[in-house]
Amino acid sequence: MSCQTTLADVIQRTLTKCADTTELAETPTTDRNLLDRAQVHAADVAAEHSSNLPVEAITWKVSHRAKRQAGTKYDPTTEAITIALTWTPDEHHGWEQFSSTVCHELIHAWQYHEFGKADHGATFTRWTDRLNTSQHCERFTTPKWWLVCENCGGRIARYRRSKIVRNPEQYSCGECGGSIHVEEDDGH
Repeated sequence: MSCQTTLADVIQRTLTKCADTTELAETPTTDRNLLDRAQVHAADVAAEHSSNLPVEAITWKVSHRAKRQAGTKYDPTTEAITIALTWTPDEHHGWEQFSSTVCHELIHAWQYHEFGKADHGATFTRWTDRLNTSQHCERFTTPKWWLVCENCGGRIARYRRSKIVRNPEQYSCGECGGSIHVEEDDGH
């Protein structure tokens, strides 16, 4: 089950239910609390950095299915941007990591809004220091496999036995075009 909300929803709830800010200072206990916390933070970040990102147009949801990270999706036909958060990061890492994750996803949302695509390249990197976030979010679930490029040594985590994990010989590295092999994670 996913819970979706818009910034207008959270602003209305914040104005009517949260006259004092103690609710946002506490650890969220429901999907709604988590989304409210993320959206208020996103609005604050956008206002502080004079971003032209229309945060009120972002749809937010909590995923209970995702096991490893938050994510930002973009629908080019409607230009809809959705940020999906997982419950696990806030439970295990607290506000500092959660804040960093929200900022990381906001950069992707901004990239989609401005360019119709997102990555961890130059446009992403120029925002990481300003928003006090990192280029790659911390993993909170150990991957089962690693895709390893035999040419450049690049490593990509995999959590499910997908087509590329089952048949790496049919794929090549997205960075350099090199051959890929799969390594099973030993759990360390």
